[in-house]
Amino acid sequence: MANLNKGQRVAYIFETLQSLYPEPPIPLQHKNAYTLLVAVLLSAQCTDERVNQITPALWRLADTPQEMAKIPVETIQAVIRPCGLSPQKSKAIQKLSQIITEDYAGQVPQSFAELEALPGVGHKTASVVMSQAFGVPAFPVDTHIHRLAQRWGLSAGKNVAQTEKDLKRLFPETHWNKLHLQIIYYGREYCSARGCDGTVCPICRHCYPDRKKPKLTRKA
Repeated sequence: MANLNKGQRVAYIFETLQSLYPEPPIPLQHKNAYTLLVAVLLSAQCTDERVNQITPALWRLADTPQEMAKIPVETIQAVIRPCGLSPQKSKAIQKLSQIITEDYAGQVPQSFAELEALPGVGHKTASVVMSQAFGVPAFPVDTHIHRLAQRWGLSAGKNVAQTEKDLKRLFPETHWNKLHLQIIYYGREYCSARGCDGTVCPICRHCYPDRKKPKLTRKA
């Protein structure tokens, strides 16, 4: 059986993900755009599961930018330490809370440029907030999506920016927000970094039946 061409792979992946995860929930627990923004910032180099364990204590401390801006950085850091990178993250959380309070009347800004100008907020974090809090089409690419896009032959994977462009070109804009989550859930369940090498999971096997050796992927 021959490997599928790119068009066939895209169609099969799209149908498979729609079937497995018709309504994927947002993995980070949050109450609104602000708490989602903070949770996504905390998730850098940390699992969503760990973030969800930490944020209830953080929200008890403060769950609005107005309240968080008044909390000492050291107090925030003590709560979020298990997430890693706590010195940088605690400073960013306090500073962005201050900026949102002073410059945006306590409301999370709703543009990529304004979000990416906030401390600790990169393009991926802004994309998650724009898509999941505000419903704006975006395709946030993390290390897991970057890896799967390469395994599935959807991107050459030189960097996450290139992978994002490639995926946006291949899939309809109306499905980007959902696909981002569907790929994350599929990666965790079937095609993890250690659990699949490009020859094991159902999508890898179906798209590349001829693939005999592990698919080497470039890191983001």
